[in-house]
Amino acid sequence: MDALPLFFAALDDCVLVEKIPLPEFFEPLLKMGIRAPVFIEKKRAFHDEGFINQLRKSLQPWGWSPAVHKFLSPFKNSCSETFKQSPVFYWSPEQREIRSRKYALEILHRLIHEFPENHFISFDQTASVCTQKKDFEQALSKWKKIMVKSPWSSSGRGLQPISKTPVHPKVWEKLAGIVKTQGYAMAEPLLNRKADIAFQFKVEKQKVSFVGISNFTTDNKGQYMGNNLNGLPGDWNKKLLDFVRFVPQIIVEPLTHILESGKIAAFYEGYLGVDALIYEDKYGGFKINPCLEINLRYNMGLLSVLLEKHLATNRKGVFRTWFHPEKLFIDFKKEMEQMHPPSFSGNRLEKGFVALTSAQSNSHFGAFVFI
Repeated sequence: MDALPLFFAALDDCVLVEKIPLPEFFEPLLKMGIRAPVFIEKKRAFHDEGFINQLRKSLQPWGWSPAVHKFLSPFKNSCSETFKQSPVFYWSPEQREIRSRKYALEILHRLIHEFPENHFISFDQTASVCTQKKDFEQALSKWKKIMVKSPWSSSGRGLQPISKTPVHPKVWEKLAGIVKTQGYAMAEPLLNRKADIAFQFKVEKQKVSFVGISNFTTDNKGQYMGNNLNGLPGDWNKKLLDFVRFVPQIIVEPLTHILESGKIAAFYEGYLGVDALIYEDKYGGFKINPCLEINLRYNMGLLSVLLEKHLATNRKGVFRTWFHPEKLFIDFKKEMEQMHPPSFSGNRLEKGFVALTSAQSNSHFGAFVFI
């Protein structure tokens, strides 16, 4: 999926990939008004002295980490002085801290405390930090059913639901492993989930700006599957639709203020997504956890917000990631294009299937949009 940054790139930007996308990959994208940047294979990029020393404005990986900093280090010297002054130019302890679920919990507590709102999750329903077995047992005693999360993980990984007691020894083993490797784990009540939304922001020079809202779907294990495009699903009931449309009024401005006045604005630059969970309480009403976790990186929700600009405004669709261990993406792509050929209107996708990643001959992964 390493071609996906093309959707964020300008024409004179360069995207590093394992393999250059196939020429036919770009044909439907051009019809959607999406023009490709420059692509260069990684193995060539790291052996081309001219490319390594070429002056560049900045480096924009999908997300920063110590490994990514090490990987991109040959290109750092040729970056602009402005980028060298950016808080993301070097890795730091603060960079690690603001990517943790514990820091997201701090943001949530500030939001509840400074901007009290009846529709927000109550303080006693927010996550607790667990460092030993008795902490998990207390969470289970309090909430009966819990979700345990690793402090650092992404895209629905690092999750362990616990809905039965006694807890299986293998589960205790897994929880002990999280605590041993990461220092602690987060436990929160297993809520009656009704919808997942994410608020997209951009941080630049310690200023936070709101970009848009995305609505995503997960599987029964909480792992990311994709996003709904051009509005909310048509099969939701009116009560839920009205609530989802209402919540930005009570969240966007307060969240912008809190992000801007905290460590994220000081130690990060770039895009981020704040995942929020809408759930049904015991009285049958809807409430929201407005800051379930914070993803400091380019993310699929941000991509879905951008894709909507290339779709017919009156048509709903989905953005999906795809994986099959025994089937190639190129075969899936051919089947979908035969059954749902794309049609375009004025540089916008009107209906049908379009692959968003190049269907290489050996790829079991992919991403696509379907209207």
